Parts: sequence; structure tokens; C-alpha cells
Amino acid sequence: MDRGTERDGAVAEQAASGRIPLAVVVVDREGLVSHWSSGARRLFGAAKEEALGRPAVDLLPVSGALPEDDDVSPYGAYAAYDGLGHDLESSLDGRLYYPAAGRARLTVPERDRVDVLWWAYPLVGPGPERLLVLGADVGRLQQDDQEHDGDTRYERVAPGFALHTDFPGAEELARKLPEILPSMSVDDSARIVGQILELGYPVLEFSQNDRVPVTPDWGVPRRVERRARRERAARAAAQGLPLPQEDPDDVENLEYAAVRERLEFLNEVSGRIGTSLDLSRTIIEVSKAVVPRFTDVAGTYLREQVVAGEGFPEGVPDTTTMWHRVAVEHTDEPGRWDDVVPVGEAMPFPAHTPFFQCMTTGDPVLVPRISEEMGHAIASQFEKRDIRPLITGRSMLVVPLKARDVVLGFMILLRHPERPVFNDMDRVTGAELAARAGLVLDNARMYTYQESVAETLQDSMLPHIPPRMAGCDIATRYLPGTLLGRVGGDWFDSVKLPGARTALVVGDVMGHGLNSAAMMGQLRTAVQTMAALDLPPARLLRNLDDLAQRLGDTYLATCLYAVYDPIASELHIANAGHIPPVLVRAEDGRSELLDLPTGAPIGVGGVPFEAVRVRVEPGDRIVMCTDGLVEVRGEDIGVGLATLCESAAHPAASMDDACDTVIRSLNTRGGRKDDVALLMARLNGIEPEDVAEWRLPLDPVEAGRARAVVREQLHDWGLGGLADSAELMVSELVTNAVRHSHSRPVELRLVRGDTLLCEVDDDDHDLPTLLNAGPTDDAGRGLRVVSVLARAWGASRTSTGKAVWFELTVPRR
Repeated sequence: MDRGTERDGAVAEQAASGRIPLAVVVVDREGLVSHWSSGARRLFGAAKEEALGRPAVDLLPVSGALPEDDDVSPYGAYAAYDGLGHDLESSLDGRLYYPAAGRARLTVPERDRVDVLWWAYPLVGPGPERLLVLGADVGRLQQDDQEHDGDTRYERVAPGFALHTDFPGAEELARKLPEILPSMSVDDSARIVGQILELGYPVLEFSQNDRVPVTPDWGVPRRVERRARRERAARAAAQGLPLPQEDPDDVENLEYAAVRERLEFLNEVSGRIGTSLDLSRTIIEVSKAVVPRFTDVAGTYLREQVVAGEGFPEGVPDTTTMWHRVAVEHTDEPGRWDDVVPVGEAMPFPAHTPFFQCMTTGDPVLVPRISEEMGHAIASQFEKRDIRPLITGRSMLVVPLKARDVVLGFMILLRHPERPVFNDMDRVTGAELAARAGLVLDNARMYTYQESVAETLQDSMLPHIPPRMAGCDIATRYLPGTLLGRVGGDWFDSVKLPGARTALVVGDVMGHGLNSAAMMGQLRTAVQTMAALDLPPARLLRNLDDLAQRLGDTYLATCLYAVYDPIASELHIANAGHIPPVLVRAEDGRSELLDLPTGAPIGVGGVPFEAVRVRVEPGDRIVMCTDGLVEVRGEDIGVGLATLCESAAHPAASMDDACDTVIRSLNTRGGRKDDVALLMARLNGIEPEDVAEWRLPLDPVEAGRARAVVREQLHDWGLGGLADSAELMVSELVTNAVRHSHSRPVELRLVRGDTLLCEVDDDDHDLPTLLNAGPTDDAGRGLRVVSVLARAWGASRTSTGKAVWFELTVPRR
């Protein structure tokens, strides 16, 4: 639909196929006219003041059209067209339930008989509006067709309805319709537009396959005028008359109108594309912006690096460059192009094609008509598919999609053979259109690339935590921020500690972006290092705060650090300004927020940190998360914490299911922008009968005793198959411990679980080093033996010395 419905009569003189000004009439429940547009005044001859309040049957074609022709229905040659509904007149007493379309010829004062097409929509709802009638004068369209080929399309022009999914001009019509209903409220006009969306848009049908929507086509009026001038000149020459002189003002006005319409088109397209930084959505916007107004078919191809979200493509494209077909928009019948040129296909283009010329020169390539020979050359690269029927005889324009003088892709634009061919002005317009589209695509590409880099950085900084640690099962989730970018400062971690203990960590650097992510990486590394030193929780946070002070005062962070001892069945927790964890009791399913000393965030400096010990039972679960999960703008955080407690207590078949339940409960409330880190641990504990401990005096003979007790214990546990390897490694570790200890007895511990854990503690703070022992060396082979035989091994400092440990895989029972 065109703004011409509200302009003066000059617009009507430009009416042609694809650019039909509409008359808009609204009829109320009493059958009286309640809205009469200026287009209705021009079409039906009645002024607005005369029409408002009058019965619609006295003004519209249905009140007695074509009285001179006895063989034609009084409601027009196509009344209730195609069985879409009852006739229009019956709607005025409330019997129209479906959209109806018709055709009529009527006599308008001061004009000859006018050929009118109309579309009628029944309106429902609380408002007084009962019927929306759209009318169009197609007499000039008939005249243009007669001038074109000497024949008339009169009997083949019919009003029809196109569903929203079939009609490319739907958005244009939906946007313009409220503008010509100024006397209505926004809600009323939106209700009317919504009903047209459902019932179908008005279109003009010329044949079974061709469908011309009632939308602007800015190039037609100028071509019509030029054709008329050429025909007048030819008639004058044939009759020997002087050639008619062109009025310079008329020529100037035509040129001005053509340029203005192209600028309006480019301005409108610029407003329709680039509404999103999503690359896929941007591609679809660019394709839909040019079909059908500028072209009938638009195929978009992008370079492989652009589609993959990689860096800026380098070098000039060549015959090996892969081009991905990312969109095909057309006005042909559905499915006609899908099988022949499917979206997602990648291919190179030979040097003899206009596509190669476009992508190497960076300039548009215009082919007025695709000949049989060119069609065959283009089709030769499509194996087992004949594309010639789709392209031969069509006008083609290939425009490059460039940014910073680099070709990112190109668009292939095709017009139907019946449509005027692309000309030089079209090429200039297409080049400008492609330049704007190229910038939009490059912005989307850069955003996609930066998002991919940020996501890679984020993923690289998040640890891959094993689902099972000594005495506990762990599940984690990370959700990037929904509005503020993918990179944030939230993290979680777990660290294996001596004594079969596990450190559980959740932290949140305040702010977002790469700087926050980098700060998070530094703090996470520091926590891992200090945890390996077996620092108590309060001391660890104190050291972390000192580190943050040395790194600078730009960032603050919150952190929750907990140490789980499965043998003692307790949690040792310290908090630095973080939201408290939730503890779910296995005995009765009750959940509670742990009451911890809050502490100040990391980076504040000069504040103490306190740690508390919490007794737990086997099967209890602890849930630790960042505030992005429970905090929503405009809502008290207590609501989120209550929801967290409730969802954490919900029974679940597995730890992963329990995490998903928490995420679903809190992430669907809306308004979340921050990223989220969630860590959940089921505290299984270790039964006393699965732990064996010995204290060994500082005597070299204790190595033999250690071998004996280990072998005996493993046989008692039914793990005799591990005895040989275990006693050999224990002998080496005890020997080293006895040799380097100062005064405290060596402690030997075996823990049976999913793996067999063996730890040897002594009071020497120097960690052992794996060496390459030579043939004559007396030492250096012990840890080499351990590294070969053990499933995993390591060493860490403790508050009183160090602990060296190894693990062996326990055979399945």
C-alpha cells in the first residue's frame, strides 16, 4: 500500500501495476460510514464531509454498480471473488464472516466510468467498526497494458487475498495502514491490522502464477512516461507531423521523481536492515528488503570466514574461494528454488561467470537478459541440477557486499522476464544498497567474531571439574549474561586437598567484559595455588584480598570458599561478600541458607574474614551460586534466595537433573542480565571402615612394616589385586618421608572409594621433585615408579609439612 492514499490527485496519475493508491472506508455497526480517506474521495467522488454518517450502500460500488450492463452482477464481475465470502452488501446487516473481494464499474461525477476493485474485511471486537473496505482504481492499469501490447488484461485482473506467509509486502502494508486511519486510536488500528494479518492481504492477480501486491514499485511510473513519449513520437513520424517537443519541466520533474523515489527506497531499506547484530537475522533482513520491490529473486552468498565467524577475510577471492549460500528470497511459488539452490550449500565460482567478475573487481555486474548460452554456462556448475529454467531470460544484477574494500559476499538479483530489465540507474541503486548492506553485515560479522572470541576465552577460563571427587559428587552450570555480553567474571572451581578433602569455590568479579574475565582468571589461579598450600579458608581469603590490593583497586570480587572433609563429615566455610550457600538435608529434604559471617568483598582491604564449621551428613547437598541466578532488577533478592532454597530441595534423579531444576526455576523469571555460575555438590562422606591410618616412627625399617599393613588391609577390603603395586609405591613414599622428616612421625592413610587413595604425610615442607635417575645414582627412582604405576599422583603442602599421594583404579565389583 502506498502513501498515495493521503496525497493529492497527482499520485493517482502515476498508478500502475505494483503502485495502486487505495481508498480506505470503515463502516460501523449501523451500516454508516465512519472513516472516509482522501483516496476514497478521489475514487468514489464524494467528499469526506458528505460521506461520513451516510449509509455505505449509497456510496460504495455494491449499491448498484454497472446498471447499464444487464448481464453483469450488480456487485461487479468478481463479486465475492473466489468463494471467499458473502457479497459485500449483505455484510452491512451483519452476515459477512469472511473476507470478500469484488470488481465493479461505476460512474463518478466529472469522470468517466471507473473500474474499481474492492476488498472487504469483517471486523470483530469491542469497537464500533464493523467493516473495512479497501478500493482501487485499476482503469489506468488496464490502459497501460493496452498501450504495451495492444491487448487488454481486463478480464485477467482480479482482486485476491494473499496470506501473510505468501505476501512479501506484508510488513509494508501493516506499517502503512495505521497511518491512514488517523481518527482511530492506536489500539483500534492495531486490532484492524491484526485481523488483516490473519485474513490475508489484498493483492491483484493477473494469472495463475503471477501475483502483484498492492505495494510501491518506484521504477514503473518513469518507464511508463518514457514509453508513452516514444509511442507519440512514432505516431507523429508515421503521419509526417512534427515531433512533439518535450517540456523541459516535465523531464526535470520525471528525473527528480525517479531520484527521489530511489532515495526513499534506500532510506527505507536502511531502516529495515541492521535491527540486530545477529548475523543470520541480518542476512534475512537484507534479502527481504529488496524482494519484491526491487527484484523478484535475491540470493545472498558470503565467504566461508564470514559464515564461520572467523576474522576478517584476507586476500582477493579466486576460483578456489568457497561461497556459502546463506539466503534465497523470491516471489515464485513456494519450493521452486529450494531443491535447486538450497540454503547452506557452499561452492566456488569459475572465472568466466559474472559472479567471479563481481567478487574480484568489487563492482556491480549488470546482465540485461540471461541468454541461453550464459544460462548454460552458469548451470554447468550445478551437478545433477538444471537451473536454466529458473534463470534464462531473466534480467540479472550482481552486487558486491563490501566493507573496508574487502568483498564479504555478493547478492544475485533476478527479475522475471515480464518485468522491465535492470538499467544503469538500477545498477547504481543496487551498488548503494549493497554498500549499506555490506556495512551492516560487517558489523554483525564483527559482533559474531568478538562474541566467539569472548566465548572461547570464557570457556578456557572455566575449569573442567570431574563429576566425582573423594567423598562427593559435583555438578556445575555456567550461563552467560543475556544482555551484557558473553564475558563475565563469574567462576567456580574445585581443588583436591590432602586428607581426601575437597575445596569448593564460587566467585564473582564485579563488572563485565574482558577486563573482568582477565581479573577472574587471576583470582581463580591464585585460589588454586593457595588451596594447594592447604591454607585455612579465612586465611586464604585474607591472602586473596591482599593480592587484589596489589593488582589494583579497579575491581572488586566476592568469593565463597568451602573445604569439605568427608571423613570428619564437616564443611569449613569462609565468605567474602558472597551470597550464602544453600544446604539441603538428606534426612528430611529440608533446605536452608547457611548463616555465615558475610565478610567484605575481595579488594576492599583491611577487613577480617571468619570461617565456620558446619556438620553435614552423608547425602546432604550444598548449592553455591553467583548473584546473577537469584537477583532480578526491580525484585528483592530475598525472593530469588527463597526460590533457590525451594528449587534446590526438589527431588532429582541425578546431580545434573538437580542443577537443571534450579536453573529452570530461577532463569525463567525474566529480567536476568548477569552471567551465572552454579556449583552443586552431594556430600556422600566416607565411612570409617573405608579409612585406614597408621603412624610410623622415623625408622628406615618402618618401610617394611608399611608394605605389610597395606597388603593386609587391601586383602581385607577385597582389593588383593592392587596389593603388589600399592605396597611398592607405599614403600618408596614412606622411605622418602622417613629420610626427610624432622621430628613428627610419618602418617600413612588408605581411603577406599571409587579409587584407592594413599597418602603419606610428614613434617618436611620441601615438595619432592620427579628426577631422571642415571644408572649409578642412588636416589631419584621412587617417584618415577609412582608416576608409572599410579592412576594419578601429586604432592601438596600442609599446615605442618607436606603430603604425597597417589591413586589406583578400583576394579568394579
